[in-house]
Amino acid sequence: MITQIQAERLAALRERIPAYINGKRLIHTLGVEREITSLSGIYMPEREFELRCAALLHDITKQLSLDEQLSLCDAFGIEYTERDKLTPKIFHAMTATGVIRRDFPEFADEFVLSAVRYHTTGRAGMTLGEKLLYLADYIEDTRTFPDCVELRRYFYSALGDAVSQFDRDAVLRDTLILSFDMTIRGLIEDGTPIARDTFEARNYLIEEKEFEKRK
Repeated sequence: MITQIQAERLAALRERIPAYINGKRLIHTLGVEREITSLSGIYMPEREFELRCAALLHDITKQLSLDEQLSLCDAFGIEYTERDKLTPKIFHAMTATGVIRRDFPEFADEFVLSAVRYHTTGRAGMTLGEKLLYLADYIEDTRTFPDCVELRRYFYSALGDAVSQFDRDAVLRDTLILSFDMTIRGLIEDGTPIARDTFEARNYLIEEKEFEKRK
């Protein structure tokens, strides 16, 4: 649950977002906020406000060109490599953190920033907040890509059979593994490089699952 003051802050933030994104991107962002509201109720109700802030802010630089993304990286002192340029879709998650610090400092705490930073690629050892934004971005209800539809169906079907928090955590982990499998498969089919954080995220979750089986 969020307080009245937090609800008012979210409403004010929501009104500012169209200055950065519009059209389908804005519709998607509002869908991510709706989805993460549901996910927070299941996994992290005490951080609903921060998760919804992260959802609203996660794509604020998504509509910029690669050259604009690189200019922001230079302006904010964000390091990148020539190899990173081969995966241009990762840059908006990097530059969004700089824009949040600059334009939305009242929301620039580490919880929000890390969730935004890794919502596209994931990473090894993701925090719960990072996992929830990553998943919300993938399965929000306006997404109609086959993988998104399949992952959404899988998650909520499996969640319906989860009776304990341990079971719910396992569903989240298995859903994330499946999402990384889908992402990596698609990138391979497209002949596109895979961001290092993405395969490290997948490996970490699989290893975590295997270690848990041995306990």
